[in-house]
Amino acid sequence: MTITVIGGGKMGLPLACRLAASSDAVIICDMNRSVVDAINAGVCPIEEPGVPEELARAVAQHRIRATTATTEAVSRSSAVLVIVPALLDARYHADLRALECVATEIAAGLQPGTLVSFETTVPVGSTRRTFLPLLERHGLRAGVDFDLAFSPERVKSLYVLKHLGAIPKIVGGVNDRSAARAAEFYRTFLGAPIANLGSLEAAEFAKIAGMVYRDVNIALANELAGYAESIGVDFLPIREAANTDGEAALLLPGIGVGGHCTPIYPYFVIQDAAKRDQPMRLAETARAINEQQVVRTVKRLERYAGALCNRGVVVLGVAFRPGVREHTFSPAFQLNSELEKRGAVVQFHDPLYTPGEIASLGLPPCADIVDARPEVLILNTAHSHYRQLDLTRLADDGLRIVLDGRRFFDADEVETRGIAYIGVGSGRPTAVFNPDLVPMPTVTS
Repeated sequence: MTITVIGGGKMGLPLACRLAASSDAVIICDMNRSVVDAINAGVCPIEEPGVPEELARAVAQHRIRATTATTEAVSRSSAVLVIVPALLDARYHADLRALECVATEIAAGLQPGTLVSFETTVPVGSTRRTFLPLLERHGLRAGVDFDLAFSPERVKSLYVLKHLGAIPKIVGGVNDRSAARAAEFYRTFLGAPIANLGSLEAAEFAKIAGMVYRDVNIALANELAGYAESIGVDFLPIREAANTDGEAALLLPGIGVGGHCTPIYPYFVIQDAAKRDQPMRLAETARAINEQQVVRTVKRLERYAGALCNRGVVVLGVAFRPGVREHTFSPAFQLNSELEKRGAVVQFHDPLYTPGEIASLGLPPCADIVDARPEVLILNTAHSHYRQLDLTRLADDGLRIVLDGRRFFDADEVETRGIAYIGVGSGRPTAVFNPDLVPMPTVTS
């Protein structure tokens, strides 16, 4: 059986490698010629554990090849999987033009009996309303002449290969036959558990519902953390204790929410629900809370440190996740905006990026943290690299405040060096830098 995977990126390439282990051949289609050439040479163009080895083995065994000729590849395939990113416009509406182009190319090569499965997260109804008519434009009918399914990717950077066979594969189809065909395909070629939800719309909604849950949970953790700060207690042990009853599953608070998924996908259902007079108020509120978390945290810093104008600040981390060289919707960008707005002299450091790469993202780079001699350090990304920071040296050179956006540092260790510690969800510090704080009101019954 020949399988075509359209999209040779962070999610598509690992998927193709895993499928190659149990199929006759896998064709990877990508519009980027350099990606295609690298794959055909057995050189992995992405950073993901285990994928370089699996790709090299599959290429050596002639089980994988890459091409820019999508229509030709589809014409030779029994199954076609689409994992091309959905973009966003300035109003956070899904921009499906890339997927529409892919659907048009598929239609031109589509053969009777082929399974077409979309894995890109899209607004509910997109597969039926937008992609299906494009696939049928040459006369073949979905659910009759070919099978059409939706099966959202549910993996995570650094764990893609592990998750592909372990996390249940959600499937839905244009009809029962297509859903059953998709279920059997993924069960056979990935060995993954299957959750067959029947319809395209149910499968689309399942992925978005999970993202909304995560966003709401983080927003709740952020609000509870803010309250803990106001009463002078530490939220982290409180969270751990609350989670011991088997009922609660509070996530960790933080300086902001980044990435390809959580800051984006809730808007897909928020916007559609509003059109249906079924507003998603909780999801909207959660998005607003999480989008304001950087602002709230910087304001908290100001309350203790006073004005930030002309003060040296180094932000640790550009990536949105530790150990992952990805910066989509990273809080780093909002931090830069808020700090520059206040006149701070801000620089950004990340061990996964060169200073030139940081500058190309529109952020002022920091080549060496010690040489920068910051007065304030803000931890945005909990890279393990930052365990090696010489806080004593930095304190001797003028470091006065650590704002820990991920509760990465040991507060006692920071404070023993004469540095004030401010952590998200931590009741520390007392008003060392600004003693004129308004005291908490007394609660009376």
